[in-house]
Amino acid sequence: MSISVKLSDVIEALESATEELTYYLEKRTGEIILITGEDMQAAEEDELSSEYPDWQRESILKAREVLKDSEAFLPLPDQFEINEYQIMEDFCLAFEDRQVGQHLHRLIKGSGAFRRFKNAIHEIGVADAWYEFKRRALEEIAIAWLEENKIPYSRQDDAIAASEATM
Repeated sequence: MSISVKLSDVIEALESATEELTYYLEKRTGEIILITGEDMQAAEEDELSSEYPDWQRESILKAREVLKDSEAFLPLPDQFEINEYQIMEDFCLAFEDRQVGQHLHRLIKGSGAFRRFKNAIHEIGVADAWYEFKRRALEEIAIAWLEENKIPYSRQDDAIAASEATM
C-alpha cells in the first residue's frame, strides 16, 4: 500500500461509528467511505430502483463494490470494537478530582448510563475534558488499527509542519 491515510479521517470515522453505519478504508485511494446498513442491504439484494435518490444510488453502487472486491476495502473498527462504555469508565477512573470521578463512575452503572453520563459532564462542567479524553482514546484505537493492518498514516500536525518547513 503506497498511499498514506490521514489519521484525523480515521478518528472522525470512529467518532461516528454506529450499528447502522460502517466505514471502510478503500486501500487503493486511502479514502474513508461510509456505507449505511440500508445501502448494504440494497446492494446485497441487487436493488437500484428509482425509488432511491441519486446520492443513495451512488452509495449503493459503492456498497456493491465493497461486496464484490472485499480485498480492496478494509472495515474500520465498529462501535463494539471501540467500546465507548469502556472509554467512559476509564475517564471516570482517571479523573483527577476523585470525588467527581467516583460520582461519574456511579452514574454509568445500569440502564441509561450514556444519557446520565452526558448530562452529568455538562452539569459538572467537564464536557471539554471528556471530549478530549475520548478523542485521545479514539486516536489510540485508530493508530493501533492502522499499524496492525500495516497502513501508512500521517498526522495533520506532521503534514502542517512539513509544509511550513518547505516555505
